[in-house]
Amino acid sequence: MSSPAVEPGTKLAERFRLEDRVHESGGATLWKAIDEVLARPVAVHTFDPDFPRLNEVVTAARVASRLTDPRLTQVFDATEDDGHSYVVSEWVSGESFSDMIAGGPLDPERAAAMVAEAAEALAHAHEANLAHLCLTPEHLVWTAGSTVKLLGLGVDAVLDDVTSDDPAREDAEGLGRLLYAGLTGHWPGDEQDSGGLPVAPMDDGHFCTPRQVTAGVPGYLDAIVCRAMLPETRRGLDPLTTPAEVAEALASVSRPSPLPMPTPMPMTPLPVASSRSEGIDTAAPQRHTPPPQHQTQHQHQHRPMSHQGGGMVNKVAMTVVVLLVMAAVGLGAWTLGRSIGNAGTPAQGEQSTTPTPTAAVGTREVKPSSVTGFDPLGDNEERGELAINATDGKESTDWHSESYDSADFGRLKAGVGLLLDMGESVPVKQVTVEFGGTSGGTVELRVGDSAQLDDLAVLQKINGVSGKKTFTAETPKKGRYVLVWFTKMPTYEGKFRGQVLDMKVLAAK
Repeated sequence: MSSPAVEPGTKLAERFRLEDRVHESGGATLWKAIDEVLARPVAVHTFDPDFPRLNEVVTAARVASRLTDPRLTQVFDATEDDGHSYVVSEWVSGESFSDMIAGGPLDPERAAAMVAEAAEALAHAHEANLAHLCLTPEHLVWTAGSTVKLLGLGVDAVLDDVTSDDPAREDAEGLGRLLYAGLTGHWPGDEQDSGGLPVAPMDDGHFCTPRQVTAGVPGYLDAIVCRAMLPETRRGLDPLTTPAEVAEALASVSRPSPLPMPTPMPMTPLPVASSRSEGIDTAAPQRHTPPPQHQTQHQHQHRPMSHQGGGMVNKVAMTVVVLLVMAAVGLGAWTLGRSIGNAGTPAQGEQSTTPTPTAAVGTREVKPSSVTGFDPLGDNEERGELAINATDGKESTDWHSESYDSADFGRLKAGVGLLLDMGESVPVKQVTVEFGGTSGGTVELRVGDSAQLDDLAVLQKINGVSGKKTFTAETPKKGRYVLVWFTKMPTYEGKFRGQVLDMKVLAAK
């Protein structure tokens, strides 16, 4: 079928009726169409007879059609023959990632949650040897059904003639760029792929890290971005070279079900945007309003109660409630007046009923400005990317150290730990740590104004590291840094590993 013969109204395979031409480039045309058999919108790609990569695009579409991850847009049909070649896929309604962050960065955890979903879906695709290679903010969509969808898998790379010698690493870097965009509102790449976002600032020829661009980016998310796509700033961290590794690094990110909408959907329709291979309708979803017939039926179901005395019962119940409230108010006023009249010394033989004020606890919770893995005697950061989990208020997430074959670190170092920077010197009175399911081991709680191990004074030492432990100072110890320092590793699942599910620092007022 030649290009001039393909017009709105054309029907393919006697079921897919083409309606609106969405995008046209390089001999391929994307249409919004209607599947007349199932009465639903679909995305249909048609091709000019001389399209140079027809076999490749149809092959990629057929591989994609066998994938079962619901976060990947579904391919329904892919046909290649003389003059009748096309690909039919799911039509996605929602808001693209670039639209969501057009007004600024998202909440870090929310951005990470969306990219984590995309990473898990891509890891599934790579198991089938299918890569994306063209990840941009337009390819990640928050659907009208409150789910994440990744557009263009496999097909867009063929349409744009994009190849890679290391497709897994290319997609890992693409996921890193998406996370960077969500955390900063900037795109760390070419302007043509930015989806309208401003290009990320650069320093000495390299993109700035997310924390250099936007305040409040958690350290572990900054580290994940650096490991995925900023090799010059990894600071000794192992790179993330596959979507599966990116997914694992983001596995601890909280993902409500369903994910909440990051921004309110606008009341007016947004412009239609699309990937090269799949449709995305970005019009604001309409709130479902029951038809008038259903409303009428619903009203009739409740009317008999009023004819049978339901209204009178309600009035009696309301009267009783009002009388009870009036009695309670009168009793309270009488008690208050009596207390005021007897505010002095109680009469002889009479006990005062005025409660004695409880003394103030005299402490306040202090949140750290940053949390890092601490390994001054070794050569790594002791899972620094997980450190933020120890102070997020959730016992469902954790920081844990590297695993060791012996409790004494093979006698290679004296300890490892978790370092909290409180931002300023505070009088530390009490620290509560939830160690989780470990057992044995020894840990010290250290406090000081320097991040050097020898400058941090031991506040308290505990043997037997398991469950919730409380470190308490007889007199508050001032310091900017609080260190949970493992000098002997507890056991954990046959190995030796430190773990902190959550911790809280209380300072004297």
